[in-house]
Amino acid sequence: MLEIKLAMLFELELQESDGSPSSMSQNLSRDPQPTSSGWGWASTDGENALEEGVPVRRGTFNQPGQLIDDGDGGRIPVEEWLPITESRKGNVYTATFHLICSGLGFQLLFLPAAFATVGWLWGTIVLTVGFAWKLYTIWLLVNLHEAVQGIRISRYLRLVIASFGVRLGKLLGIFPVMYLSGGACAILVITGGKTINQLLLIMSENDTEPLTTVQCFLIFSILAVVMSQFPNMNSLFGISLVGSLMAVAYSTAVWTLPLANERNHHQNNVSYTTNDTSFENIINAIGMIAMAFRGNNLVLEIQGTLPSDPNNPSRKTMWRAVVISHVIIAICMFLVAIVVYWAYGDKIPATGGPIGNYLKLYEQGYSKQAACFIHLTFIFYCLCSYPIFLMPSCDNAEMLYITKTQKPCSFFVRMMLRVLLGSVSLLIAVGFSFMTYLAVLIGAVGLLVTSTYPCFMWISLKNPQRKSLMWLFNVLVGSLGVSLSVLLVVGSSLRLADTGLHANFFKP
Repeated sequence: MLEIKLAMLFELELQESDGSPSSMSQNLSRDPQPTSSGWGWASTDGENALEEGVPVRRGTFNQPGQLIDDGDGGRIPVEEWLPITESRKGNVYTATFHLICSGLGFQLLFLPAAFATVGWLWGTIVLTVGFAWKLYTIWLLVNLHEAVQGIRISRYLRLVIASFGVRLGKLLGIFPVMYLSGGACAILVITGGKTINQLLLIMSENDTEPLTTVQCFLIFSILAVVMSQFPNMNSLFGISLVGSLMAVAYSTAVWTLPLANERNHHQNNVSYTTNDTSFENIINAIGMIAMAFRGNNLVLEIQGTLPSDPNNPSRKTMWRAVVISHVIIAICMFLVAIVVYWAYGDKIPATGGPIGNYLKLYEQGYSKQAACFIHLTFIFYCLCSYPIFLMPSCDNAEMLYITKTQKPCSFFVRMMLRVLLGSVSLLIAVGFSFMTYLAVLIGAVGLLVTSTYPCFMWISLKNPQRKSLMWLFNVLVGSLGVSLSVLLVVGSSLRLADTGLHANFFKP
């Protein structure tokens, strides 16, 4: 049975973390904090219990082996102490704003640069196919969240482990998932800090730096860590709302300003010819488009904040949120890609690198107020998305604490864990500030989370008939995802070998 497979894998996970399911369940059952709904670690007493140490749903049975679900499905008691699943009072609105804030990233500013390399036709085709690909894999994840009624998997890494086994799952999942969480936070510190520096230079109207880059990194990190002190994922709704508004605001400003100043378009003598069509540059451009599709690693976590029962499973609410959010994301992405490329053409830096290279397009030819508005909204977006991407790391840290102490994190412990994780992100940002030049190379590994793993996880957990349409389609899409990741690694490596990399360790 799939239920037994999932349960035994989770038990092995806890045992490897030195958290004994049996001993934890005894302490948890005596503690008044966890509710009676959820999963308990059952013994073999009674005909309705599964094997020793396997979680069973706490509910009522009207016949032997038949469960009447009593509300929120699939909940291990310890999950009520972890930030991702502590509160399951979310709704379609909270999920929508979480998805926009995590999915409409600053990487969309790379899209015009990709168009400058591959041209109108192929740029539009790759962007459209990539967006449809992302939507399909999100649909898979939404349905795998509760693959078996009553069993909810609210963490991407848990789903990878449940699909591929403990050892292989950790081998395949830990690095890309942690990179998309902790690595994303470090890149946000780099991007947000350098944008603060740029904004100060615009406001000062001279060539002297009001603050050093490290000081800007520190200011950004302090603000981001303070904003990350909310206790759980669901409580970040206000942050996600502001972040979504800021993302839509700066992306709208980016494409409306060139339209409002069409005269500037003619004065620039814009050309749309693609000069460098080498293999590595084309692959790098495809990689920049692929990097714009982000947030898949948080889909299960966001769905974990929603209530679920047999009459209204969480996948229905979540899919409505996915549709609403991705209509908005698609509008922003396509307008930025098409209009900005139309306005600047070959003037766009097609090399990738820091976001500041693209924001500088708006420092000349437009008013100081317009440039400040774009930079300010961009900084606020980076600050608001930081707590969301940090949440999986916070959840893992708190899980380690709980398995060691067998008690929930106090306010002080939770605060210090967030400060520690924020400090690590700051240290990585200061030490490896050139990470933005490696975005395509490192992101190729993270791309597996978006394009590949969901397809093979569907085959593993749903077990469709071999060579059926669904089986063949998922094998094809998953294999294409692996091939794309390999091509991105090869292409970006060749490009780095050709252009070189100034690795300024601890000199941002």
